Amino acid sequence: VILGLQWGDEGKGKIVDYYSQKYDIIARYQGGPNAGHTLFVGNKKVVLHQIPSGIFNAGKINLIGNGVVLDPIIFKKEVETVQTFGVSVVNNLIISENTNIIIPTHRALDKVAELFKKENKIGSTLKGIGPAYMDKTGRNAIRVGGIFKANFLEIYNKLKEKHEIILNNP
Repeated sequence: VILGLQWGDEGKGKIVDYYSQKYDIIARYQGGPNAGHTLFVGNKKVVLHQIPSGIFNAGKINLIGNGVVLDPIIFKKEVETVQTFGVSVVNNLIISENTNIIIPTHRALDKVAELFKKENKIGSTLKGIGPAYMDKTGRNAIRVGGIFKANFLEIYNKLKEKHEIILNNP
């Protein structure tokens, strides 16, 4: 287990990338798309925010666990970047269906919360990570597995409306 003990860039991604060559499964168990892990594939710099940094090691399974809050927009861009290196994300990456999703209104809530704190700001990345975890712990979150439900749009719109009520009634 590689466990970070501080916020910010402490080199976890580089360490995971190095050791992942010796393991069959590389898992990201928590966190959101904040600072990311900077790696060099050959001589090209790659920054991963969501995908585990073992993805560039052939034959390894990479797992995004249910403790992660996943931003589909950032994730899509990351997948496209990884694929430019000839890596099959479909064959090498598994996402837990219980992984929670960041939606656009999470970012809006994050921004309002940060502005409200004024001089006590925490320096949020404004990517909606905190509000997504609030929905996770409040059992309001949308999970990856929910995308495949027939009533997905209804569930999505219900959460979005909840967020908009909060945003419009500070």
